[in-house]
Amino acid sequence: MARKLYTARLARKECISEPAQCFHFEFVIDELEHFPYSPGQFVSAVAEDPHGKQQTRAYSIASAAGGNGFDVCVNRVEGGFFSNHLADLPDLPIGGTIQIHGPHGYFTLREPVTDSILIATGTGIAPMRAFAQWLFPADGPDRSNGKDIWLVYGTRYESDIYYRQEFEALAARHPNFHYLATLSRAPETWPGLRGYVQEYVAKIVAERAARLGQPLPLTPPDVSIPAAQLSFDIHAYICGLNNMVSAVRECLTAFGWHKKQIVFERYD
Repeated sequence: MARKLYTARLARKECISEPAQCFHFEFVIDELEHFPYSPGQFVSAVAEDPHGKQQTRAYSIASAAGGNGFDVCVNRVEGGFFSNHLADLPDLPIGGTIQIHGPHGYFTLREPVTDSILIATGTGIAPMRAFAQWLFPADGPDRSNGKDIWLVYGTRYESDIYYRQEFEALAARHPNFHYLATLSRAPETWPGLRGYVQEYVAKIVAERAARLGQPLPLTPPDVSIPAAQLSFDIHAYICGLNNMVSAVRECLTAFGWHKKQIVFERYD
């Protein structure tokens, strides 16, 4: 069965990191009044390459649903067809269009909302931005229900901290939103966190457990209880390259976390 294709018009484009060649795109689907999706889902972009072959790339949506638009965050890859097609002005100027289908995917927030640790590297920050916008909307009621939400973002260099000002402003407005950016190749002048995301995830889990009087590792849940009937007081959402995702999953399972508490998406 053929997928329904929509025409998405580019309304805004911004390079948010020159060294990483990371671009933020805002698209509008003029044929729709509303483009509904859940934060964490992705769209698939479709285009024909110079050899006449149809190319498809999946991009996580970097915004919460609202109206008939959506945002994406893409690193331009040298020699890569689709990232160049999107980023280069001759191919896609403001007002230019691409074909997309979707939304797709199950990397979505589990409800009811619990305390949550959002963990990302690189453009894995895109669905986390969507989660944050949905939980803490600028023009609507707070959906976090007072739960603690941590965003742990790892990258190599300070210039690659995507959407930094936006997340810092969000943390300043909402005391239950905690933003941690850590650099794996920080210069001596960097005043912030250093190292890898799993180090800070482990610290968050240990400090939270101590505050709640929970011994670690946790007691494994009763195997006779179907997974669908289990409830948790905290979840982790992980998006990034396989090595990071695996490292964080291993860290959390060592604490006794159930696999259903750990929601992840890899993009390599």
